[in-house]
Amino acid sequence: MKRQILSIFALAAASAFAQDAAPDKAALQQRVGDIKQSIAQNQAQLKQYAWTETVQISLKGEEKKRTQADCKYGPDGKVQKTPIGAAPPAKKQKGLKGKIVANKIDEMKGYMDRVGSLVKRYLPPNPQTMQASYKAGKATIDKASGELVFHDYAKPGDTLTFTFDTATKKLRSIAVATYLDKPDEKVTVTARFSALADGTNFLEESVLDATAKEIQVKTTNSGHHKAGG
Repeated sequence: MKRQILSIFALAAASAFAQDAAPDKAALQQRVGDIKQSIAQNQAQLKQYAWTETVQISLKGEEKKRTQADCKYGPDGKVQKTPIGAAPPAKKQKGLKGKIVANKIDEMKGYMDRVGSLVKRYLPPNPQTMQASYKAGKATIDKASGELVFHDYAKPGDTLTFTFDTATKKLRSIAVATYLDKPDEKVTVTARFSALADGTNFLEESVLDATAKEIQVKTTNSGHHKAGG
């Protein structure tokens, strides 16, 4: 008799869990679909626009370089960038000191090239990769914040987090927490979005931090206007 009662309780608990899990899974699937649709829609709308990109590179909290470029989408669907103004030529130092400086510059450039390649695995978000990650059970909705979080998205232990306005169907922010080779070589990116007058969503600002080298790259997009207008 006891076994029958326990079996009944177990079945009831399993049924209740299944009923709770079904809406959660449906909500998760809906959220992933909404974000993918929003990204695709805004990508198409942004192709009408040109804008100015400003990039500030800082080392140990001190700005070392600032560049600007006029940006627009080309016929191939990729962003074309035309530098604004010419950067002053770097002063070359002679002798051993010059070689040391040159080596450090090359080393830093190589490091940032690797960081850039890493970030491209997350941004801009790839709808196919998002779908594959969702199917693999790596996506969750944080019940407290409502954020969509992908775990182990491109590397074990990483996270890709989306803050999404369900009312307007617009992205508000994306956060990446990953690493280069080892977990202590942290690389983070926070990307904040805003909307143009016609409702088109665009990346207003992103901040990349490579903490192992104390490098920060801040990118701001502004002055959007219809291309050719």
